Amino acid sequence: MVGMRIADVQDQIDHELVSRTQIDHKIQEVAARVSADYAGKNPLFVAVLKGAVNTLAALSQAVSIPVQIDFMSLSSYGSGTQSSGSVTIRQDLSTDVRGRHILIVEDIVDSGRTLAWLSEELKRRGAASVEIFALLEKPARREVDVDVKYRGYEIPDEFVVGFGLDYDERFRNLDSIAVLKPEVYQGVHA
Repeated sequence: MVGMRIADVQDQIDHELVSRTQIDHKIQEVAARVSADYAGKNPLFVAVLKGAVNTLAALSQAVSIPVQIDFMSLSSYGSGTQSSGSVTIRQDLSTDVRGRHILIVEDIVDSGRTLAWLSEELKRRGAASVEIFALLEKPARREVDVDVKYRGYEIPDEFVVGFGLDYDERFRNLDSIAVLKPEVYQGVHA
């Protein structure tokens, strides 16, 4: 079965930025490094709902070591396209992180505020180590320095959707990363 592709929403997409083939290649590359780095450490992969679910699923299936996964739901955006800067926990982890080696699996690093907060929060809770894998990074939007150990792709400051990333809960199931036409998120109907 084939997932939603750009052709299915072509009238709302400006262009594809990262293809599914590129995503798969990067996930395999990172999975090999993670498997070597975390061998024998019983790592816990943590993803922030909902955007990072696709990336977490792909990475957890690609590693060659046993891993546990858990989720948090954090809010810093509200319903708009700009981060509010304040982080609220909507749903917390169900796993005790004390003494655990944590890999935060993230879809995109934008301002870095939420990710920096989460990293510090997991350390405060007693994690043995906290590292980050981000599939995408937008350096032009970075406000807070975060140490991303496992890097995917640097992208320009454009509004992207797909592979878990959404606009107003739409486009998450697009099988690649694409740039949304500005009129879609600026309220102008094409």
